[in-house]
Amino acid sequence: METESGSNVQATKILNSAEQGKLWATYMGNSMATCVLSYMLHHVEDGQIKKVLEDALGLAQQLVNNIKDIYTREKYPIPVGYTEEDVNLQAPRLFVDEFYLHYLRYTSKAGISIYGIALPLMVRSDLRTFFTDCLNSTIQLINQVNDLMIAKGIIEEASYIPYPSQVDFVQKQSYLNGLFGDVRPLQAMEITHLFDNIENLATSKAILIGFSQVAKLDQVKAFFVRGKELAAKHFTIFSELLQEDNLTSRTIMDPLVTTSTISPFSDKIMLSHKLDMFSMRVRTYANGLSFSARHDLAALYGRLLLEIGNYVEDCANIMIDHGWLEQAPQAADREALVKA
Repeated sequence: METESGSNVQATKILNSAEQGKLWATYMGNSMATCVLSYMLHHVEDGQIKKVLEDALGLAQQLVNNIKDIYTREKYPIPVGYTEEDVNLQAPRLFVDEFYLHYLRYTSKAGISIYGIALPLMVRSDLRTFFTDCLNSTIQLINQVNDLMIAKGIIEEASYIPYPSQVDFVQKQSYLNGLFGDVRPLQAMEITHLFDNIENLATSKAILIGFSQVAKLDQVKAFFVRGKELAAKHFTIFSELLQEDNLTSRTIMDPLVTTSTISPFSDKIMLSHKLDMFSMRVRTYANGLSFSARHDLAALYGRLLLEIGNYVEDCANIMIDHGWLEQAPQAADREALVKA
């Protein structure tokens, strides 16, 4: 019997669980992005920001179409995702132009995380190529966003700290203190993750303010108000930690939300958006915890992770109640098969 070549085996190999999961998540996220970015493009006035939005929308559409092609070849069911029924392009402006850049920075960071984790897990060569392209394109987009924010003077940096005068080593266990005894100043990686989470919270809070103004169902509206209050609370906690060491935090983005009460989006897509982004916050808080050597920071991240986890669960429950939560690929239920 003739042995197949390695390339032929790669071409015919079925999708494993990691490949199915990451393709599905990428499809759903970029399906949502096409709706949100299409709406933003309908209202943007600044020509430079419009160009970045067009590039972002083009990337999202391309990724959706590429995954559809993969699904078609695999005879794999194409997810419903989000469609033109989930967006009202004629709704009034909900955010000012500047916010679009903050939003793209926020979502690009999430994309880089998703694609960066996916890439090492891909076995099929076509999927390794696909996620390499996803990652490279998203890196190019966030650089484009950052360059424009710098040029417009609207980017806010993490605090400057002094250069060390020499290479040093930790001498005492008090380096880990935070709750009792001598507490050292924050080190660079702790500052980095505090600032990153503060920036994400500022963006998320502004989105939640807008969503709470336009949500149609009272239950959904109340849920967004609760999310806004949660984001504000965490923003304050992290900011105060920086300020205790005379480090700068960042300004809120609340003024970048208009007073419109007419929804550009379905309640389904707005809840899905916050489910995704609060789930991503679980990862960013966990990253912050992993780089925090002080006991007080570790304990704080652990407590706030529980609050975020509860909010994510409540969001999923609302979506399940309304039949809006599309199911991700899952393992076979062997017990159900035995009982069938």
